[in-house]
Parts: sequence; C-alpha cells; structure tokens
Amino acid sequence: MKQHIFFVDDEPEVQKVIDRTLEQAGFKTSCFSRASDCLEQLRSRPCDLLITDVKMPGMDGIELLTKVKCIIPSLPVLVITGYGDVPLAVAALKAGASDFIEKPLNRQSFLSAVEFALKGNTRSHPLVNKVLTKTELEILRLILDGKSKKDIARLRNRSIRTIEDQHRHILHKIGVDNSIDLVKQVAVVRLPELLANR
Repeated sequence: MKQHIFFVDDEPEVQKVIDRTLEQAGFKTSCFSRASDCLEQLRSRPCDLLITDVKMPGMDGIELLTKVKCIIPSLPVLVITGYGDVPLAVAALKAGASDFIEKPLNRQSFLSAVEFALKGNTRSHPLVNKVLTKTELEILRLILDGKSKKDIARLRNRSIRTIEDQHRHILHKIGVDNSIDLVKQVAVVRLPELLANR
C-alpha cells in the first residue's frame, strides 16, 4: 500500500510540481491550498507525512503544525521555507517539525528528506555512533553557530544539496532525529567526545 502524503501550499504551480514529484517516487498525495482544509481532512483521512509551506494566507504553516501535533502527535511534518529564515525554522522544529527544507527545492534532497521523515527512528541507521569526519565536525560547528544550510554552503563553497547530505549524515551519526534543536542539545554534550575521537 502506498504511503499517503499531504502537501499544503497556496501556489498552484508548486502544488503541481510537488504532486508530480511525489507520485513519480511512488507516493499517494493529497494537495491543499489552505491549511484549514488540510486540518479538516487530517481528522478523517489517513496520512503518513505532512509537508507544509510556512508563509500562507490565513492559517500559516507553523499554526497548522501546532494544531496537527495536538491531533496526531506522532505524524511527521516537514516545513518548507523560502525565506532562509533560521529563527523561523527553529520555531518550526520547536513546534514539532521533523525537519525544514529551504526553497528552491532540489528534487533529490527533497525526496531524501521525505524518505528520512517517513523512516522515523534513526537509531537503526547504520551510521549511528560512527565518528564524524573533519568536514562534518566543521559543519556541525557552523550549525551550532546558527548558520543556515545556505550560509554553510556559501562559506564552504559547496552546493546546498551537498551540505544537506552532510547534515543528514551528521544527524545519523549522532543518533538523533532530523531536528536542529536535537543536534544542538546532543552536540553540546558530545562535542568534546566527538573531537577526542579525531
């Protein structure tokens, strides 16, 4: 049975692209222009993953996320932001988002984030507790300094996709869910240990 993904964005063109991308990847999708419509459907239809834009008229993505977590606490939620706003992304993570994705969306990175969110528990991942590479440690330090993936890509002269992949590896190795808040909490405790292993 196909996994069912709900997608919320007020831009019809974005809806079409995401719908096609997810369908081609083998998922069943339901797209909504308004957060309130999505919320109503979530009360009566099964959903495996919710993906929502942040900036929308009426109820925004953060408010939708907060309400969804009250109804279905275990539902993974990916938040999309086109504004490269780290505080906004952190607010989404604090509200219970699994991760946030920055626009413009890269197809492969987007699908990787979807798969990662659907897998849920990272503890069984083969990278858990592996030693961070020198590059991963440097990226981790930048994350802890509050830098966005876009900032890190610019500072390291790499593509955002490369940074997103390395970011995901760091999360797996530390053994946390894909949440910047958890990275900060765990890394602050484990950073001396991680550094000692170099």
